[in-house]
Amino acid sequence: MKFLRTIILLNSIILLVSTGQQAFASAGFSMRQVLQQQDTTKRDTTRHNKIKPGETKVKGGDVKEGGVNAKGGPGKGTVVKQGDSKIEYSAVDSTKYSKDKSIIYLYGKARVIYQSFELDADYITYNSKTNTVFASGKKNAKGKYVGRPIFKMEKQGSSVADSLSYNTKSGKGTVYNTFTEQEGGFFSGGQSKRQPDNEIHVKGMTYSTCNLPHPHFGIFITKGIVTDKQIITGPVYLKIEDIPLPLGLPFAFFPKPNKRNSGVIIPNVGDDYTRGFFFRDGGYYLNLNDYWDAKILGTIYTRGSYGASITSNYVKRYKYNGSIKVDYNSNRYGLEGTPQYNPVKDYSIQWQHSQNANAHPGTNFNASVNIRTSGYNTNTAGGNSYDFRQITQNALSSSISYGRTFADGKVTFAAAARHSQNTQSKSVDVTLPDISLGVQSFSPFDSKTRVGDQKWYQKITVGYSMVASNSISTVDSLLFTKKAIDRLRNGFQHTVPVSINFTALKYFNFSAGGTYIERWQFQSTRQTAIRGILQNGVVQPYKTVIDTVQGFNRSGEYSINMGVSTKIYNTLQFKKMGNLKALRLVMTPNANFSYRPDFSDPSKGNYKELLYQDGTPVYDPVYNRNKRYSIHDGTLYGGPGEGRNASISFGLDNTLEAKVFSRKDTTGTGMKKVPIIQGLGFNGSYNFLAPSFKLSEISFNGRSQFTDKFGITYDGSFNPYAVRDSIFNGQIVGKNLVDRYTIPRLTRFSVSFGYSLNAEAFKARNDNLDKTKKQATQNGMTPEQAAQLAQVSSDPNAFVDFKIPWNFTFSYRFDYMRQANGLMPTATNTLNFNGDFNVTPKWKVQFTSGYDFKSAGLSPTSFSIYRDLHCWDMSIHWIPIGPYRSYNLTIKVKASILQDLKLSKQQAYYTRF
Repeated sequence: MKFLRTIILLNSIILLVSTGQQAFASAGFSMRQVLQQQDTTKRDTTRHNKIKPGETKVKGGDVKEGGVNAKGGPGKGTVVKQGDSKIEYSAVDSTKYSKDKSIIYLYGKARVIYQSFELDADYITYNSKTNTVFASGKKNAKGKYVGRPIFKMEKQGSSVADSLSYNTKSGKGTVYNTFTEQEGGFFSGGQSKRQPDNEIHVKGMTYSTCNLPHPHFGIFITKGIVTDKQIITGPVYLKIEDIPLPLGLPFAFFPKPNKRNSGVIIPNVGDDYTRGFFFRDGGYYLNLNDYWDAKILGTIYTRGSYGASITSNYVKRYKYNGSIKVDYNSNRYGLEGTPQYNPVKDYSIQWQHSQNANAHPGTNFNASVNIRTSGYNTNTAGGNSYDFRQITQNALSSSISYGRTFADGKVTFAAAARHSQNTQSKSVDVTLPDISLGVQSFSPFDSKTRVGDQKWYQKITVGYSMVASNSISTVDSLLFTKKAIDRLRNGFQHTVPVSINFTALKYFNFSAGGTYIERWQFQSTRQTAIRGILQNGVVQPYKTVIDTVQGFNRSGEYSINMGVSTKIYNTLQFKKMGNLKALRLVMTPNANFSYRPDFSDPSKGNYKELLYQDGTPVYDPVYNRNKRYSIHDGTLYGGPGEGRNASISFGLDNTLEAKVFSRKDTTGTGMKKVPIIQGLGFNGSYNFLAPSFKLSEISFNGRSQFTDKFGITYDGSFNPYAVRDSIFNGQIVGKNLVDRYTIPRLTRFSVSFGYSLNAEAFKARNDNLDKTKKQATQNGMTPEQAAQLAQVSSDPNAFVDFKIPWNFTFSYRFDYMRQANGLMPTATNTLNFNGDFNVTPKWKVQFTSGYDFKSAGLSPTSFSIYRDLHCWDMSIHWIPIGPYRSYNLTIKVKASILQDLKLSKQQAYYTRF
């Protein structure tokens, strides 16, 4: 085990050397901000402020051929050199020239430019005899060393130093105690000498991804050579908080590219309760080019489980961006050769693509693909993310869509491929393609040159839409088999709506219209009845066998409708009810009548009579005729319904609010409105032509937000029909509904609510992100930093915010379900809670759990401990109970953008230690 830990630590050094630069973006501030953080006085701190014998304070005049061209008090000018090359200088305080020494002295915000060499410092001298530039800072009144030299060479970033000298003729230079950035990594301290061939010899420097001038950790370089493409060093060793560790190498190699670099990704190490000791998510990062990268990861467990994944990100600025991830896992539970042994293989395919809206105006292409095997969520929930919400996520969906508008937006076309999947039932629905064409509603009887108000007929609008699909429904294990292909369903559906809207009697909104639907499909069904089938111990009269017939068929139907709605206001005033001054109830009743003729006559071709195998028709006691079936049952768009329908649907929506006295009111009325019920609705329908059970169930739904921290939602339904015993052979075998009204019975009810004990935490988190975004926009960000910030903004809950001292939230949901006949009631209770708190400003504890009322025990529970080390993160994840029992310890380097956010990510980065 000690040997293993040593290998891991040594690998971390290689990681920092080879991949630290590609893993993180540069620091989120400029070199001038670095200067404000430095408070250490080094060498060359004496301010040169006296004119020595032989020196002259320059105030004007011209000195040519090596002299000074100074114009004005503070002084700025040009020293002419060979050919067109020249040295340009300026100083805010003063400029002096020594004729004896041929030296120019620059004081206060001095600046020198020579070819590609730029230098800013508090104090600069130039010796025209030796062609040497010297620069340093100064001590201010508080004894702080300020005005350090900031210099920049060709194609290089800015660097900061305590002092430096540079020969403009030979190109040689010496820099003391430098601080410079190299593609996300930082070199600080020591001494460096620049050679004429642009090689730099360094001594006593520290390399780190920590962006402080005095880094918390780093690789100490005893000596080395820096070229344009690489850094080769002598002995190096690791230092943490200035403490040398006995971990080093006799030599090291630092790649120094101008772009992100490829490199090794060190795995997480830990122990899983069911799969054993593991190395998780180790692999290799490939920087393929400026637009495309790839990350290849692997996982291995000591009990035989393993996994592999490949993730690729791509981006074309101002055009599109996206990512693709393919994940494969082979998990082995139990010991091989025992009855408990259970090998499971799972895969996941994810693709996200987004097109910039301005790239192709009027056209868009987007993709969101999420395909997984039924066991993927369960078998990987505790493996990487420790997100137990993943375990209960049964529904998955995907879509790839293309859209375009024509005729100034009046005509829209869309094509898509869709996928939906239920991992619990293992059902899969795939639609490819799914095409739609729509025409914006228009008024055929109106005119652009109309004068005066619209006539009633000019308010009539007509629309058109068409959809076409090719769809399949199967189980995931048969998705790519011939059986699945044989179950394809396809067709077209055209819809033409006609409508008119108007206001009557001032307070009533009326609407009327009709709809025609035409369907073209390439499958139909045929049904046959088989007599005397034994089912569940009872002999049934018959069983229906359904066959699918390939071939074109069409169907059409139409319906008409009319509706009315209004609002009723009722205000109740109070004079002796304390602070309660009034209640206001707003009711919105609505009613809609619709009529559809009967399309089930066999002569119309949509329905056929159900026959036994011998050709005898099956009798239908409900309609008192031979039983019919639709040949469109089971097809993609179905067909016209059976029987006439003349129904009225009705609804009533309600809102209730109170007006109370408030001393904190700022409107001047002294009153405050308090919502009590934001919505409470009831809905139902009544079919006048139905042979029985004309009234539907009455459904309701509502919501109330009592405070900013607490709200509740609820919904359910009532059945208005009576129930009686079902008797068979003199025994009660069940219950049946009867067509007789009674007191409505509750058949479904759900209620859910959540509460946050620190709602300000979410506001503080959003304010923190908004402030960081604003500062980052002003200062400028690299693309890598922008990507990291976008990740934080898209999912703040995936990060730990040390600025929020504590937070606790919980949610509860209750579901009740009873069959329409009153049998088999079921009820479920779900309680979940999570929170976190700061032990100190740098230590945070986070927990997630819940209570399972059915099993009377805790649901999956996890604990996490985080330590903010500025440029490092330490986290411990522990799952104490359940099938995912495990622990995980991670120490990793943070990205620079997260240092300013004071956030720690809960999942692993590219670089881990």
